[in-house]
Amino acid sequence: MDLAYSPMAKCISSPFPSFTHRPPLALFSRVSISPKYGNAPCRLWKMCSACSSDTLVDGSSLKQGRKSLEVASKKEDEYGDLKSWMHENGLPPCKVVIKDRPSHNAKHLPIHYVAASEDLQAGYIAFSVPDSLVVTLERVLGNETIAELLTTNKLSELACLALYLMYEKKQGKKSVWYPYIRELDHQRARGQLAVESPLLWSEAELDYLTGSPTKADVLERAEGIKREYNELDTVWFMAGSLFQQYPYDIPTEAFPFEIFKQAFVAVQSCVVHLQKVSLSRRFALVPLGPPLLSYSSNCKAMLAAVDGSVQLVVDRSYRAGDPIVVWCGPQPNSKLLINYGFVDEENSYDRLMVEAALNTEDPQYQHKRLAAQRNGKLSVQTFQVCVGKEKEAVLEMLPYLRLGYVSDPSEMQTVLSSQGPICPLSPCMERAVLDQLSDHFKARLACYPTTLSEDEALLADADLDPKKRVATQLVRLEKKILNACLETTVNCINQLPDPFVSPCPAPFAPTLK
Repeated sequence: MDLAYSPMAKCISSPFPSFTHRPPLALFSRVSISPKYGNAPCRLWKMCSACSSDTLVDGSSLKQGRKSLEVASKKEDEYGDLKSWMHENGLPPCKVVIKDRPSHNAKHLPIHYVAASEDLQAGYIAFSVPDSLVVTLERVLGNETIAELLTTNKLSELACLALYLMYEKKQGKKSVWYPYIRELDHQRARGQLAVESPLLWSEAELDYLTGSPTKADVLERAEGIKREYNELDTVWFMAGSLFQQYPYDIPTEAFPFEIFKQAFVAVQSCVVHLQKVSLSRRFALVPLGPPLLSYSSNCKAMLAAVDGSVQLVVDRSYRAGDPIVVWCGPQPNSKLLINYGFVDEENSYDRLMVEAALNTEDPQYQHKRLAAQRNGKLSVQTFQVCVGKEKEAVLEMLPYLRLGYVSDPSEMQTVLSSQGPICPLSPCMERAVLDQLSDHFKARLACYPTTLSEDEALLADADLDPKKRVATQLVRLEKKILNACLETTVNCINQLPDPFVSPCPAPFAPTLK
């Protein structure tokens, strides 16, 4: 919609903790603008009940932490690695190996990652994991129809997959998935680049995100996980395979909520969204996939379902020993942090949201709603402000905001009858529109407790807590987007015909939220 004012044309811890078997259980016209919000300290991860000596405990000293590492390392040698288990169960020869790098916490095991075992060129197949080694809802629930029913009406795919792996963990080494679950325990939902998802942060740690819409997203997601937890018993009764395998383990009695949340977050950090497959197979857990693979916003390689397997074709050259990366989709940094625990400074898909709504009490509301609809906008409209395209986003918002300032019925009729969306605003009214927008961006920036320069100083500290580092990276990038929007708006104000023009009073002036 281009409701243009002509002078403005120049403006441009363990997710699967140990459990022993239990005995049978007895069973906005004015326009209002607001940010768009929405999608105990992290426990250390533990190994399954069959290898409780591998449990990572929160030792009182570095010495205790090192002792835990030594014990866990010996156990890994004893049970063999993930790749060996996969080869024994049908993984064909591949061009990758599993290596490790130190964790940011000396008391935690090193982080495993998939690296090239030889020099690779773009287009090479790095590995091809057979479907028999891939966990999907079709496998978990034993019935494609049930899988689609549950995920449509009751639970997300992540919740179902998490529940299944929690049950499997209780089987210890009897579970066919024991080596894979042990690997997930080892990774602690940390991913390759940073820390645990904010869903596992303490309240004090979430304060690192003060001012960011992401903090509200985290709390909203946590509430959603709680709602799903309350539906677990329904899944247990409806899923024939789960019911038959674990007839006495009612989910909400077998697994406390905090344990389920940890498992949910672990699955969230490594689930793969496959394309061109049935709904019951679209979300998959793939050994050799994430979290062993690193996510990158500028990579185009994706895991794909091909002829009874999940395959990775690399999109770039690798030297032997280089970590393999895959694309995580067009996700903003807020989602990368919530889902995978990292922020990508070079993320070209990063964005913020601005929500504008026509005032339903405006006598011209219905006409304005119609005018908005004709131009592809809604009465409550969300604008995406993409990094590097802040100027375009501001110019897209202005016509919508101008519509909110039209108060004369004859002017409204002119807008409705025109071939193109035209709002005949005076310079003073245009100033009011721009002032509203600049005030909005200033207000959002004021919500952050730190400035950009303070953020830079924090990030220069090599000893900065890893969770605070990723949170500071996120809010710093958000502030850059908001500052770019504010700069564009101020430039538009400076291009008005009379630089000293004052905003006009308007009966239905926009209000900000």
